[in-house]
Amino acid sequence: MAATRTDGDPGLFGPGSVTWQAHGDPMMWVAGVRALYLQALHPRAVRGVMQNSDFRRDAWGRLMRTAGFVGTTTYGTTEAAERAGARVRKIHSMLGATDPDTGERYGVDEPALLLWVHCAEIGSYLHVLRRSGFPLTDAHADRYLAEHRHSARLVGLDPASVPANRAELAAYFARVRPELAAGADAHEVDDFLLRPPTHPLLVPARALLWRRVARLAYDSLPPYAHELYGRSAPPPATVTRRLRATGTLLRLVPARLRWQLPPKHILRAMARLGPGVRPAPYKIGRQAAILDRPGEGAAD
Repeated sequence: MAATRTDGDPGLFGPGSVTWQAHGDPMMWVAGVRALYLQALHPRAVRGVMQNSDFRRDAWGRLMRTAGFVGTTTYGTTEAAERAGARVRKIHSMLGATDPDTGERYGVDEPALLLWVHCAEIGSYLHVLRRSGFPLTDAHADRYLAEHRHSARLVGLDPASVPANRAELAAYFARVRPELAAGADAHEVDDFLLRPPTHPLLVPARALLWRRVARLAYDSLPPYAHELYGRSAPPPATVTRRLRATGTLLRLVPARLRWQLPPKHILRAMARLGPGVRPAPYKIGRQAAILDRPGEGAAD
């Protein structure tokens, strides 16, 4: 068995968490695109993005910054995770948006908006991973959601206000559903995700690869999202088969090869803590069982 060093900083979640194992899966990229689709359906939230960033020109940068934040908070040191959270909170505290209909000015760090972004993101990660075949039981899913009260704290939320299990998350989405709509900003996000600007030489690759990813992410949205966007999706069973096939294909790519892509959070964590902490699906049950033993593991 590969050695694991016990003197290194395990970070915010640590190798014994569900998050540590789940976030190393390649389907996280599909899940991230799904999260963008879902987040854009909250008019106040997406308005804050569109009015404070050059989303049209820097959407790739935004996506990579989000991926970097998730990687740092999952696999980085505790200090790095706290720094990343402080940076996000500082940026959000300086930004606001204006409702064009009422003239109301509001901050993008309103707790209700932060909670929507968090739940749409974490809910999408969990949904895509499970539906694509990653081995998460209902108990694992609840543990995952409870763990992410930590990441919610980093962006400025009171952890006690954040859904900590599947029932609470479902109740939250049901409660916020009447506030959702697909306005002009949401349709602009949709258009970008289907046809992101790219170098002319890469247009064929965009049509062949990226559009399939974007469509799969869109198809995996809940039915009410399809209704709001005004575009239908295949039957749920078809979408599930496609998610599982995509997950199976991507998981055939050697993990060491995937992890070579910048910014190499997982490789740095393994260098810090030892090769035995490499994330892998088969560790989910074993690590969760260890955490369930009295007196072991971190409290939720």
